[in-house]
Amino acid sequence: MTMLPTCLVGSYPQPEWLIDRARLSKQVPRVRARDLWLVAPDKLEAAQDDATLLAIRDQEQAGIDIITDGEQRRESYSNHFATALEGVDTENPGTAMSRTGRPIPVPRITGPVRRRQPVEVRDLQWLRANTDRQIKATVPGPFTMSRQAQDDYYGDEKAMAMDFADAVNAEIKDLFAAGADVVQIDEPWMQQYPDKARAFGLDALNRALDGVSGAVAVHLCFGYAAVVHEKPNGYSFLAELGNSKAQQISIEAAQPRLDLSVLRSLPGKTIILGVIDLADMTVETPQMVAARIRAALAHVAPERLVIAPDCGMKYLPRAVAYGKMKAMVDGARIVRQELR
Repeated sequence: MTMLPTCLVGSYPQPEWLIDRARLSKQVPRVRARDLWLVAPDKLEAAQDDATLLAIRDQEQAGIDIITDGEQRRESYSNHFATALEGVDTENPGTAMSRTGRPIPVPRITGPVRRRQPVEVRDLQWLRANTDRQIKATVPGPFTMSRQAQDDYYGDEKAMAMDFADAVNAEIKDLFAAGADVVQIDEPWMQQYPDKARAFGLDALNRALDGVSGAVAVHLCFGYAAVVHEKPNGYSFLAELGNSKAQQISIEAAQPRLDLSVLRSLPGKTIILGVIDLADMTVETPQMVAARIRAALAHVAPERLVIAPDCGMKYLPRAVAYGKMKAMVDGARIVRQELR
């Protein structure tokens, strides 16, 4: 196993010919947004496959150790999965508040939330067939999906989150069976609603991991840098994940200038550390990345550290994303050589 392995958090910029990036830059869709795609519906899957190959090759060329599909088929990290479930009315959306306090359209829950069939397995199989490196799949977390929905059925927040958890659980098991080396659960809204995350979010996360054998990461962040410009320098919900069944915890540390002593509160976990600031269009130097990694090593052993950007790279210009990704790989290599 490579020391200080590198990976993306999930997303990589989609090509200009695939999706309307100008419009996408102003939103993180919760319901389907089919009008964002620039390719005819009958050719869209093939175009998304091609875009996925480009994302894979960019990661390989930069030297990334654990490859994702770049989420090229998704309008957002969560809606691709959430809107594929039973009990979710996406044609007549509800309303919820965004993380920035704006009302936005969200899936409306009108019946029991159930997974009809695998949602991302075909995506994972395409990724597995097109790289010989380790691969990671990403799925939205049950707590986050429950916060991004209007409940017109349950009348019980925890019961709804638990049904989302069962859907995620079935998906994770299928993803590992299809060849995933790591599955990442995206739970950014635990940071937004820490009291509710303590009340039932952790239970939902652990329910999603019942009977799962495989390396599972949980990603928490403060929101995309393109959307959330001012970030706190500490998490409102993080140490609690020490009690979760997940082996890896993914956090952003570069843009918020996180006090890295918080890593000591997760002694049993592998830390996926964000060392790339996605709010700054200037590409970091490898030396800057190396310094951020060294700062973390004061609090966590190198064997428990994975190197990543703060969050998904979806909203960056592709050239900037590639440059930052390459600097991340080169910075990790510097520190890796120092540790030999």
